Amino acid sequence: MTTTLPPMPFTVEVPNTPPYGTADFSAYCQDLFGTLPRSDQRRWGEVYVRGLLDVPGRKTPARISEQVLGRRAVQQIQQFVNQSPWPCGPVRERLAGQITRAFPAEAWCVDEVVFAKNGDRSVGVARQYAPSLERTVNCQLALATSLVGRHGGVPVSWRLLLPQRWDRDEQLRTQAHVPTDERSKPRWRYILEAVDEMLEEWALEPLPVLVDWRGEGDVAPLLRGLEARGLAYLVEAAPTVAVTLPRPCAGSPHHSGTLLELAGHAAQHRKRVPIAWQDRATSRMRQSQVLAMPALLQTEAPGGGPGGRAMGTQPPQRPRHLVTDWPYGRPAPRAYWLTNLPARRLADVLPLAQLRAVSGASLARLQQDFGLADFEGRSFRGWHHHVTLASVALGFDALRWPSAGPGDQSGTG
Repeated sequence: MTTTLPPMPFTVEVPNTPPYGTADFSAYCQDLFGTLPRSDQRRWGEVYVRGLLDVPGRKTPARISEQVLGRRAVQQIQQFVNQSPWPCGPVRERLAGQITRAFPAEAWCVDEVVFAKNGDRSVGVARQYAPSLERTVNCQLALATSLVGRHGGVPVSWRLLLPQRWDRDEQLRTQAHVPTDERSKPRWRYILEAVDEMLEEWALEPLPVLVDWRGEGDVAPLLRGLEARGLAYLVEAAPTVAVTLPRPCAGSPHHSGTLLELAGHAAQHRKRVPIAWQDRATSRMRQSQVLAMPALLQTEAPGGGPGGRAMGTQPPQRPRHLVTDWPYGRPAPRAYWLTNLPARRLADVLPLAQLRAVSGASLARLQQDFGLADFEGRSFRGWHHHVTLASVALGFDALRWPSAGPGDQSGTG
């Protein structure tokens, strides 16, 4: 059932003075919400985002309406976020356009975001393992894909991961208004859906995709899906991932092993390349060694690629390598990345991998300062509306403090 929002009997006035001096907040909202079909939806979007920016502490509909409007308008805000059928995709696309025009992005970074919950009725909630926390919690799990560069990161694409119990329980699905086509699926499929949206629907310039896959098992479907789309990638994997090891003697058959064993084998036959790189989290220069070698996963099978892409129509695959960060004096690497970056760029792996820390810092700010974790609704639509509006707030904060860039806390006032 479609819910019609009551008209707003006022105009939202936002002062064009600090902290809004470096960007016009109203113009920013008018651009991002310009695709919304109703003028009252566009105005409520501006109210909600301003509340996420300016209201201290918990960002509830009551506090947002009281501090932004000077009166309580809880029902109207809840209707706008939870029930109003405005689409998130066009808002996210316009946000991505604003950010790419303002800041040079170097990668698309995929991060897990954990929304801890007490109950079991909110969409996607289950007691489930969160790889980023390395433990099982009662939560919602999401994947945020951010545009990230030296200036910071802003998440522009969101995917809510549905546990399998949400496929079986029709009562839960009905209560949370989960669309019929939304079902539990492997994590790599969510990632490929996000990059397809950014590539095909938004026509963004392709950038290397950064993913932490240490808490997952089979990495082959993700790599083959990214390769089928012609994308460069840097995927951090666990040292236990199964690979094919070369025999010491030439011409002998291959045998199975792990990334850890492959790195040890390569260390006996290849030189580790010393590099100096800047730690983006601390701005300190660090010294390390990089060891690169071809990698073939044991779980790969010939035939069609994942994600509905026929292997015969994909662009030629770049050689795939295992690249390790092997600090001086350590008996084993501290990080293992699978990548198809060109050989001439393998020395860029460590600086590129550091962008994950930048993206993580931006998402932490989104939780702490922009109300990402404050959503109290239960519906699928409401969750997507809220995370989109939180990203819009972080995006504006990045634009109003251009010298700091997105994710830099020094610009918060």
